[in-house]
Amino acid sequence: MDKRLKYLNAIRTFECAARHNSYSKAAEELFVSQAAISQQMRQLEEVLGAQLFTRVGHQMQLTPSGEKLFEASHQAFAVLSNGLNSIQSEDIAGELIITSTQAFCSLWLMSRLYKFSALYPMISVKVLGSNQVEDLNKKHIDLAIRFGSRARMEKNDGLTWESFGEDVVYPVCSPILVERMRLKNPQDLFNCQLVSLANETTITWKSWFDSINVSGFSSHQKKLEVTSSDMALHSVLSGHSVTLAASGMFESYLQNKQLVIPFFNAHPHKWERHIVYDAHSVKRKRIRVFKDWLLTEMNNSVLPFNDENPNNYV
Repeated sequence: MDKRLKYLNAIRTFECAARHNSYSKAAEELFVSQAAISQQMRQLEEVLGAQLFTRVGHQMQLTPSGEKLFEASHQAFAVLSNGLNSIQSEDIAGELIITSTQAFCSLWLMSRLYKFSALYPMISVKVLGSNQVEDLNKKHIDLAIRFGSRARMEKNDGLTWESFGEDVVYPVCSPILVERMRLKNPQDLFNCQLVSLANETTITWKSWFDSINVSGFSSHQKKLEVTSSDMALHSVLSGHSVTLAASGMFESYLQNKQLVIPFFNAHPHKWERHIVYDAHSVKRKRIRVFKDWLLTEMNNSVLPFNDENPNNYV
């Protein structure tokens, strides 16, 4: 056997560092110190008699020798992972850890999970609601449900991204507010407090008003920023404000007449929905059944609007 294979652990560390172009990110993934990564790379370079990395500014770049080793090691570990998966028991029973935004979990997912549990009682689901983009590998999370523009998200994570549609965004408020403020046209919204998501630059009130050729938002004073859609919707439920929200987030409130769409003008941009997971996970059967259930449930829950009265479903 090739004696260099006794340095397989160092080669695994190298593959991780090369994939991230970073010693610090490799240290996070492997749960070791950055100094340990550096030491293993020095030892490996000494054994091979070749330089594998060179520093360019704050980044570690592969040398030509490093590129050859990365291609070979990346393919080898992929083959090894597939082989391990093929022989390891993949019984559907067990734990499945998923994550999504706090708003999606509380406003949509949690009220429907009982249906999944009824179909698959052998799968124990753990839900992590977070407004951060959680690291699936570091947190040992099996599946993420993410929203926004994929172009603005981290894609170099070695994970599978699957788009599963879009959510249309409308202004929503309580019927009490419509009556009290006598909302007859979009300009009347300037008499109300307008709630928006902090740090959101695409789906904004300004772009909504611009899309319907209504000016005056820049001088509007009654504004409130919150960090999540569930906070925004709870604010408008009080009957004192209006917010822009994805239809999937407020459909239950629309059905029970707690909220209405005052003006049936959709925002020019939509929330894109993505499922993110590791296609080589040993839990891939569990991931697949949850993914299939999620897509079916999402499609079944989207009720068409009546064109004449958007606050009534067809």
